[in-house]
Amino acid sequence: MKKNPIIPFALIAVLGIIAMIIISAVGVNEQDKIANGGGETEEAADPQTLIQNCTGCHGGNLEGATGPSLQNIGDTYSVEEIQEIIVNGREDKGMPGGLVSNEEAAVLAEWLAEGQGGE
Repeated sequence: MKKNPIIPFALIAVLGIIAMIIISAVGVNEQDKIANGGGETEEAADPQTLIQNCTGCHGGNLEGATGPSLQNIGDTYSVEEIQEIIVNGREDKGMPGGLVSNEEAAVLAEWLAEGQGGE
């Protein structure tokens, strides 16, 4: 008797379809978890990590480059003002808004206002 050559291909196709269904279900669950605020936010509390969004314009030590120096920005602006600038940006100064979330902006604003930007 000859073996049917279609059976291995059919098994592979069935296994592929099952794998796609399982992966899709996992993806939908992850999407729901992220949408409900269950995403990973462990980096949000670390200003040293968040500041990497700023160094391109404000310099590696926040000393100023194409953007102004942020080293003593707390002397000029309050925490709330710094947070507002981070969230909304300043078109007149070329500062785009929305580079970080509101929670991350609050962490950055407090850190910068405390004078940590120059260290």
